[in-house]
Amino acid sequence: MSELKSLEQEISAAIEAATDEPALEEVRISALGKKGKISELMKTLGKMSPEERKEMGPALNGLKDRVGDLLGARKEVLKDQALNARLQSETVDVTLPTRMGATFDGRVHPIAQVTDELTAIFADMGFAVAEGPDIEEDFYNFTALNFPPDHPARLEHDTFFLPVDAEGNQKVLRTHTSPVQIRTMMSQQPPIRVICPGRTYRCDSDQTHTPMFHQVEGLVIEEGIHMGHLKWTLEEFCKAFFEVDSVKMRFRASHFPFTEPSMEVDIGCQRVGNELRIGEGDDWLEILGCGMVHPNVLRNCNLDPDRYTGFAFGMGIDRIAMLKYGMPDLRAFFNGDKRWLDHYGFRPLDIPGLVGGLSS
Repeated sequence: MSELKSLEQEISAAIEAATDEPALEEVRISALGKKGKISELMKTLGKMSPEERKEMGPALNGLKDRVGDLLGARKEVLKDQALNARLQSETVDVTLPTRMGATFDGRVHPIAQVTDELTAIFADMGFAVAEGPDIEEDFYNFTALNFPPDHPARLEHDTFFLPVDAEGNQKVLRTHTSPVQIRTMMSQQPPIRVICPGRTYRCDSDQTHTPMFHQVEGLVIEEGIHMGHLKWTLEEFCKAFFEVDSVKMRFRASHFPFTEPSMEVDIGCQRVGNELRIGEGDDWLEILGCGMVHPNVLRNCNLDPDRYTGFAFGMGIDRIAMLKYGMPDLRAFFNGDKRWLDHYGFRPLDIPGLVGGLSS
C-alpha cells in the first residue's frame, strides 16, 4: 500500500509538472496506458490470493480514478492557459481600417462611376434614364432635330456613316444622344423628364477628343417650362456633382439646330498651379451646351409647341470626369492600361449616393 501511495505522489507530481497537453498525454500513457505503471499493477491482481485481491482491487481502482480526475483537471487548466496565450498573441485592433481582400482588387472605371454619380443626382430631381441604339437612322440623328440637309454634321469628315443597306437607307453611328430624346418624345406624352447617357461617335481625335466618347443629355417637356427651370437644374447639378456649396454660372449665346435660344454654359473656377478649383475664383470654364427645345423639334415629334415648352442640355461625361478627378488626357480612358485604372478607378463598393457622398 505504501508503494501505491508513493506511485500516486509520483504521478501527481508529473501531472502538475506537465506544461502542455502533449506532455500531459505522455504522463497519462505512462500511468494508464496498456504498459503503464497502474495498468501493470492491475494485471497482477489475477495472481493474488482472494484476500489480497479484496484489498488491492479497490485500492488500484481508486488510484486509477484519482489519477484520471487529476489528468482531466490538469487538461482543462492547460486548455485555458493555451487559449489565453493565443488571445494575447493574436489580438486584433478592431479600430484599424479593413484590409482590402481579393474582392477589392478590381476597379470601377471612372466613366462608369461618373455615370452613376450624375444618375443619382438627376434621379433626385425626378429624372428617369432613357436609352437608345448606337446605330441610328438619319431621321432621329439629324432630320427630327432640325438639322438642315446641308449642315456640316451630315458630312463624312464629321460623322461615321455605315454602308447603304438593301432598302437604300444609310444609317450612322449616333453623333450625340439627342436621338434618344426624339424617340422618347415620340413614344410618350408630356410631362417628360429624362436624361440620356451613352456612347457617341464623331470623326475627331486629340488630347481632349476621341472618335468614341460618352455623353449625357437631359430633356424636360411640360407646360409652362422656362429658362428659370433650366438655370436652376444646371446650378443644382453642378453643386452636387462637384460637391461645392455654391457655383457661379453664366450663359453665353450660341447656336444649336435643335434649341432656340441656345446657350453655352460656363462655371466659375480658379486655377492654382496644376489644380482646378470649381466654385471659386474669377476665371471661367465652359462645361456644357443647352437651350429651350426648338418648336420645329416639338412639331417633328407630334407635340404642340403652343401648348408645351421644354429645355435640353448636353455634356461630355468624359470631360466632366476629367475636370472633377484631375485626368489630363482623354485618350487614357480607352487605352486599357490597368495601372491607370488602379490609380484613377474606384472601389467596387463605393456606390455613389447623395446621402453618403458621391465620391470617396
